[in-house]
This record gives sequence, structure tokens and C-alpha cells, in this order.
Amino acid sequence: MKKIKLQLPNHPKPPSLATKSHNAVINRRSTAGAHRDVLLLYFTMLKTHIPPDPYTYPSMLKACTALNLISHGLSFHQHVVVNGYSSDAYIAASLINFYAKFGYADVACKVFDIMPVRNVVPWTTIIGSYTRSGDVNTAFRMYKQMQYEGIKPSSVTVLTMVSGVSEYTHVQSFHASSIQYGFVCDLALANSILNSYGKCRRVLDASNLFESMDKRDIVSWNSLVSAYANIDNIREISQLISRMSLSELDPDQQTFGSLISAVTRQGGPRIAKLVHGKVVSNGFEVDLQVKTLLITMYLKFKDLTTAYRLFESTPDKDMILWTAMISGLLQNEGPDKSLSLFQKMIISNVIPSTTTVACALAACAHLGSFLAGTSIHGYILRQQIPVDIPTQNSLITMYAKCGQLDKSCVVFESMNCKDVVTWNAMVSGHAQNGQLPNALYVFNEMRKSFEKPDAVTVVSLLQACASIGAHHQGKWIHNFIIRNSLESSLLIDTALIDMYFKCGNIDSARKCFDRMSKHDVVTWSTMIGGYGSHGKGEDALNMFIEFLQSGIEPNHVIFLSVLYSCSHSGLVDEGLTLFDTMKKRYKIEPKLEHCACVVDLLCRAGRIKDAYDFYKKTFSEPVVDVLGILLDACRSKGYKELGDVIASEIHSLKPEEAGNLVQLVHNYASSAEWDGVGEAWVQMRSLGLKKIPAWSFIEINGNITTFFKDHSSHPEYDDIVMCLKSMIMHLKPGKSVADSLECQDP
Repeated sequence: MKKIKLQLPNHPKPPSLATKSHNAVINRRSTAGAHRDVLLLYFTMLKTHIPPDPYTYPSMLKACTALNLISHGLSFHQHVVVNGYSSDAYIAASLINFYAKFGYADVACKVFDIMPVRNVVPWTTIIGSYTRSGDVNTAFRMYKQMQYEGIKPSSVTVLTMVSGVSEYTHVQSFHASSIQYGFVCDLALANSILNSYGKCRRVLDASNLFESMDKRDIVSWNSLVSAYANIDNIREISQLISRMSLSELDPDQQTFGSLISAVTRQGGPRIAKLVHGKVVSNGFEVDLQVKTLLITMYLKFKDLTTAYRLFESTPDKDMILWTAMISGLLQNEGPDKSLSLFQKMIISNVIPSTTTVACALAACAHLGSFLAGTSIHGYILRQQIPVDIPTQNSLITMYAKCGQLDKSCVVFESMNCKDVVTWNAMVSGHAQNGQLPNALYVFNEMRKSFEKPDAVTVVSLLQACASIGAHHQGKWIHNFIIRNSLESSLLIDTALIDMYFKCGNIDSARKCFDRMSKHDVVTWSTMIGGYGSHGKGEDALNMFIEFLQSGIEPNHVIFLSVLYSCSHSGLVDEGLTLFDTMKKRYKIEPKLEHCACVVDLLCRAGRIKDAYDFYKKTFSEPVVDVLGILLDACRSKGYKELGDVIASEIHSLKPEEAGNLVQLVHNYASSAEWDGVGEAWVQMRSLGLKKIPAWSFIEINGNITTFFKDHSSHPEYDDIVMCLKSMIMHLKPGKSVADSLECQDP
């Protein structure tokens, strides 16, 4: 509106017929939403010396509100005051609405307070300004004050109040008011009450109101459909759509949008297809909003083919459609496809939203793709895309997952505002990169900044403690959880059990399990796997029996845990029985991990030929890692001929992992096949591979000390050797200390 220079006459003339004529045109243009034309018409009035009157200014103020012209609005207010129109109810209502829109609630309140006489119009406007700003309590106070002063609310007043409330009792109250004041025939008000009942999930009240309405429009039907969608009642929605057709009202995109959303949350693939067919038969498949919801629905049910077909068939894809597809692929374990689609979006010149960018960064984090992540970060900076906190959090996570913690720290330090997710991303980043002391430091800084840690924070720290066996720090975090009364959850309790098992404290792990009021399949799996890792196969089996008695349906994860436990405890027959039970009784198709576990189970028991037969029968394609298990077993148990066969199979697969090639080297060396040894070493060198020596570590007071096989570089190596020999002497009482000290240095 820079072309308009607002000039206000100093000495207004009395209104004329020309004024009334211009006002009529202004009102028509204002009703049509042509606010720029409204201001231009006013400018024309001033040029032709046609004086404005009180009926002119409400449209002017409405135009300034719609066009964000605060300075022009202030000028109009000045003119209203100068010409003595301040007491006009409609002008005052427009001023109240104008100031409330720009966040000047105090000025709006002053305009209202100085009015000598207030009718229902300014009361309705001031109440509406409070409900729109979310100050429902003040709106209620004003509504009561209005009635106390003897002003009867209009249907618009009640409508304004209903649109701002969210509690069931309040909706009921205003429903009663609409009946009391005789507004039951007001369709807009009835639709608003109907919609509010739906948002409160009171579908019976909504349905009763709907059935009592003498007149209904598409909004009425959609409000009731939306109410049933909120409780995911697909059957009722379908019946309502059928009734709509009989009432000579066709469903629109909002109707089908509610139906698709309900099916996405509670339906299944078969119902999804039926709904899709109904959408197509009603001609709404071409609607972009409906198509986006259909794609989201198919992605939820993992039907990527149909989702992608719908996506590709859309000629003009908007940002929301691209984002839905990118996010859906990411959630369906397709981060590579998600990233590829993001690249196509950029090539198509569609500007991504912050949500799209966050999804793409999450895909980079899943893939550990530092190059792609930095490329996206560069794109954000070049395009000057305003980043919000979730996007910055995604950047922190992406860099941490790619092992670039220094860059995560740079992003973190550059953030003016941080939320709990930001702090969790930093804590988790350090924890996942094995930097427990730094993770604990960030944790303490988080508390200093008065950001309360949540379940995600403590679980990240517990997982870090579990990964390095930091028992002392793990107990400290457990104490923190108790002292700060963090709400007990399956997530935290399962992480505590896992931490105690991995730190060797079996009793504390069991106590944590026993204190839990509820267990899920993950908790049971953690307990069973924990016992198995400590060679307590019998305890693991007993836990599995308890699990079955709990009534929870077993899945592939818990069977993997119990098979692992049997493998590490020599419970061969039990493990094989469980494998058969999984297939035959629970109809769970064994995955590669289950089959590999059975091979390991048989190999550890010395049943190498049975293990090889099982491998041949179960694996349709050769798997080099499982062949490696068999090869190591053949070498340790002396099955030379079978070992040569397996070595030949591994060799034919041309492995590119250093561990597999070293296994071949050891097998050839044990048979004095030096040509094979040389060939394997040459292949390793040509691939640039180097075998990492066997190593272990110990955590003492937060410091991790690493030991490598055949290395004697540790500064306390001699003391460690002496201590080890002393321990051997105590473990073998038949030997004297002198005998023990005569052993050769390792």
C-alpha cells in the first residue's frame, strides 16, 4: 500500500448522498475481501472532497487489519477521534479488532473501556479478541460481566465463546445458552457446537445435536464425520457418507480426509484399499490434499509400491506432498530412498520446509552419510532457509551419528534457544561416540540451565554406561532417577536392567525387573539375553517360561535372545526345540540371525556336521559370516576336510572383510597351504584392509584402559603380569608361588 499516501481532511464536511453511494460500494468490496480496493476508494473520496461518515471507517479499519497496515489504521483512529466518532459501536468494534490483531490487547481494552455506551457489538468483539489470543478465563469474565450489565449476548457472541473453549462442561454450558436465548436455528452456531463436541470426543452429544438440527449443510456433516474420526470409528463414518449421498449432499475432500485419517490410525491394508476405491469413485483422487493423505495411509501400512505410484502420478507436487513421501520412506527403513527423493525435490525447484530438511538430515544420520549431511547444511545456508529448533536438533544428531562431534558442538553453541531435545541430542551424541565423561558434563550443564532431564536423557546415559561397563556411573544415574522422582517407564527400567547386566551386576538387574509393575516383550528379551550373556542358560529358559505364562505374544526378538542364551550355555536340545516351536507353534519365520544362532549352537556343542547340514538346508544363498562360524569350528575341532570345503566356499564369495580373510589365512596355515595363505594376504593388501588385533578394555573411575593382543606397551605391564601370575597360583592351589613365577612372560 505504498502507493497510497493517507491524507485526512482537517475540516470534514457533512455527509452527503455521494458519501452514502461510496459507502455502499466500499461495503460491497469489503465483503468480497477486496481490501486494497477499499482503501483506493477512500483515497478517491478524499480527492473528490466527498466527506467520510461513521459508516465509512469500519471497512477502512477492517482493510488495515487484513493488509497489516498498522500505521494507516492509527491514522484512521486519529480521524475517528477528531471527528467525534469514538462512541460509535461499530467503529469501536473495528478498532478493538484492529489493535487485538496486532497484539495490542491493552489498547483494545482501553478503546472498549472509554466507550460511554456499549452494546452487544463491542462486547462481542472484545470477547472474541480474548478467545483468539487463548485467554479464555478473561473471555469468560467479560461474558459474565456483559450479562451482568444487562446486555443480552447475540448468536455471534456465543459462537465466539464456543470457538475458544475446549472443555466439555464449557461446551455444554454454551449449548444450553444457545437454547436459552433462542439461537438453536442459527446454523453457524449449531455447527460450531457440534464441532466442539467432536473435539471433546463426545460423539453421543454431537450425534444428538446433529439429529435435532432442522437444517444441515456440508459443514454440519463434516463436523460429525470429524467427531467420529477423532475416535477412529470407521464404520460410523462410512454410514454417514452413505447418508450424505441420500440427503442430496455430496461428500467433499474434507469428508474423505477425515475418513482416510481414521483408517490410517486404526484400519488395515484391506480397508485402505476399500476407502481408496470410494475416493476414486467420488472423483477426489486428483485432489492434492486427499492424495497426500492417501499416500500417508499407504506408507503407514508399508505399501510403498502403491504410495510411490500415487506420488509419481501427481503432476504438480507441492511441498507437503514431497515431505509426506520423504518422511514415509524414512519411517519405512528407506533412508537412502528418502535422501534420493529429497534430491529430486531440490532439482524440481520446490523449496523444502524445515520439516522436510529435518527428515533429510535424519536420513543422513541413519546412513552415517557425512558428505550428504554437510551438503544439506550448505544448502540451508546458501538458500538462507530460516531454521527452527527441530532442524538444528537434526543437524546436531546428524553430525554426532557421523562421528563429527566437534561440528555438533558448533551447531549447539550457535543456538540462541535450546529445548530438552537439543540437550538430549548432545548427551546422546557423546554417549554414542563412547565419550561418557563428556556426556555427563553436558548432562550437568543441562541441569544448570534449568532444563529438566527426561527419560530420553537418562536412557542415553545408561546405554553409554552399559556399552563400557561403567558400573559406578550407572549406579549414580540410577540414584539420580530415584532422587528426582523421574516417572518410572518401561524405557528407563529396561535400560537399567540392560546396564546392570552388562556391568556384571545380575542381582541388581533382577531387582529392577521385579520392581516393575508392567513388562513388555523388550523387557523380557533384555532379561533373557542378560542371563544368556553370563552363561546362565537355565535361568534364561526359566524366564522364557515365565514370559509365555504372562500372556504376551512372543516375537522374533525374544526367540533370538533365548536361542543366544542356549548357545552360550551349551543347551543344544533346548535350543533346537525352541527353534522348531518358533516356526511351528508361533508361525514366526526364522530370520538370518535365528538360523546363524542355531549354527553357532551346534558348533559350540561340537556337532559341526549337523551345523553344516543345517546351514545347507536353511540358507538359500551363501552367507559369508555364517560360513566363518563353521570354518572356525572346523579348525578348532580338527574337521580338516569339511574345513577345506567351507574355506573353498568362502574363497569363491570373494569376501571384502578383513576378518573373513584372516579366517582363511588361519585355515590355510593350519594345513600348511602356504599358497592359499599368500593369496589371502595379497587380497587383503589389494583391498587396503588391515586386521585389527584382538583387544579388550576396562573402565576404572570413568577412564577406559585398552589392551591389545601381543602388545606390551602399557606402562604398568610388568605389574599386571605379576598380578595375573599370582591369580593363577590362587586358582590352582596345587602350584606353589615359585612354580607360578617360573612361567614364561607372555
